[in-house]
Amino acid sequence: MTRCGPERRAADSPGTSSAWTEDPVKLDKQELLKLLRTQGDNDTADQVEQQLPDEIDTDRDGGALASVGLDETQLRAKLAGGGFGTTLTP
Repeated sequence: MTRCGPERRAADSPGTSSAWTEDPVKLDKQELLKLLRTQGDNDTADQVEQQLPDEIDTDRDGGALASVGLDETQLRAKLAGGGFGTTLTP
């Protein structure tokens, strides 16, 4: 999984208040599974493993993410705190 382009953090943009812009994020399912399991969220990880594609796109897969209990805000918070760093792809 790769990150292209400049960082998309609000801190880089004056006058914004959220931690991330609303650009879609693409991430590798295995990386998300690893993060969820590291955080002890095994039930959600099991659902992600069964229901989501290998490359997750927050726009395309928003409904599937919501069905396993991860809305975009929660997912972005987990990613920001989970060490994905520059592995997000807008």
